[in-house]
This record gives sequence, C-alpha cells and structure tokens, in this order.
Amino acid sequence: MADTSVETSAPASGRAARPSPAQRLLETASALFAEHGIRAVGVDRILAEAGVARASLYSSYGSKDALVLAYLEDLDRRDRERWNAAVEDVDDPVEKILTFFDLAMRSAPRKNFRGCQYANAATEFPQERIEPVLAHREWLYSTLTELLALAGVPDAEALAGRLQLIYDGALAGSKFEHSIEPIRLGREMAAALVDAHLSDSAA
Repeated sequence: MADTSVETSAPASGRAARPSPAQRLLETASALFAEHGIRAVGVDRILAEAGVARASLYSSYGSKDALVLAYLEDLDRRDRERWNAAVEDVDDPVEKILTFFDLAMRSAPRKNFRGCQYANAATEFPQERIEPVLAHREWLYSTLTELLALAGVPDAEALAGRLQLIYDGALAGSKFEHSIEPIRLGREMAAALVDAHLSDSAA
C-alpha cells in the first residue's frame, strides 16, 4: 500500500526553520522510547508524532533498529556533555565523581523516575550487545578510574567497579521507589567508600 503520510510544509519566511525530518524523527523517538520503552513504540506512532513520511525514516536511518541505535548514541553524547559541563569548574576529582549522582538526582524527577535508560534498553534486548550502551558504561568506568587515580586511590580500577555498581543500584532503587532517596544514599555510600580508601592509603 502506498504511504499516504506527508511532510509538514516549510515554515513561512521570517520564521525559525523547523528541524529536519531526521532530527524530528530522532527527537520524537527519543521521547517515546524513554517514556514507553523501545519495543512498545511502533514505527507508525513515531512517524505520526514526528509529522514525517515513512520514506524519511528509511532515507535517514534505514530501519527502526538503526533509529534505536541513533537514539542511544545521542543519549550517550548528551549525557557526556552534561557531565562535562557540570564539572567544568570543579577541580576536586572526588567531587567530579559525586557529580554523576548529583545529575541523576536532578534528572530522575523530570524523567518520572524511569531509571537508567541504558539499563532499560539492555533489559528489552537481553540477548544483544548494544554498542552505545556498552560504550557509555565503558566511558563511565574509565572516567571513574581516571578520577580515582587523580585523587590518589592506589587500586583505582577495582574501586571504580564498586562505585559503578553503587551507581547502578542507586538508579534502579530510584526507579523502584519513585524517589531520589536511593540516589542520595548511593552518593553517600560512594563518598564514604572513596574516603575510606584515601584514608587507608594515607595510613
């Protein structure tokens, strides 16, 4: 059957240009995937809410699977940029570590306590290696390791793994309890653990 959806017409002269169809698809899919889950959102709904033709999906991304990857890659990019901006004027490496928890506490209520979007995606596709998810987790782990080393923690890699586990649990707890308190507790646990390791190394 022929596709009867149509692109929204170009804006009148003098108005700000609308995002491209590809950008509208990505923004719409990102909002829908985050709120409802990836598998629950069909292509027809994305197209309808983005106001673009089916041909735009195929010409821009090729498939829903590719759009899902673009969503996760964009999520990873934005999360890295958000953290980098938040720590731009922070010198203490331990405070930079705790900023991960601070940002999570701010965003959780805005996202209606949906938890970690990377974990949610991995849960929906348990048999697949989702590269943007793996890349984000590797970035988090390597960043924690680097910051712990700068703080003077001897076994930075081992402690980074523990902090990442605390962070994972904090986000999951926040989702279950619909509260920022698990993230706040995770922050306190992370700070105490780092402090204990620094105290031991100084002894």
